Amino acid sequence: MAKGRKAGRSELDLDFEALAALEEARGLPHGPERTEALKKAGLLRKAADSQGIVFAKRGRPAKD
Repeated sequence: MAKGRKAGRSELDLDFEALAALEEARGLPHGPERTEALKKAGLLRKAADSQGIVFAKRGRPAKD
C-alpha cells in the first residue's frame, strides 16, 4: 500500500525529500548507517529526476 502512495508524489516533493535525506546523511558519522542514508538520498534524487521534464538531445537533428 505504501508504494501506491509514493507513486502519487510530485517531483517537488521527491526533490525536497532527497535534499532533506542528503542533509541528514551528511550529519551522520562515517560508517554503514551514513552509507545507507546516502544511498537512500541518491535513490530519491533519481526518482525526482525521472519524473522531471524530458528534454530533447541537443545538436543536429537525426538524418531520415
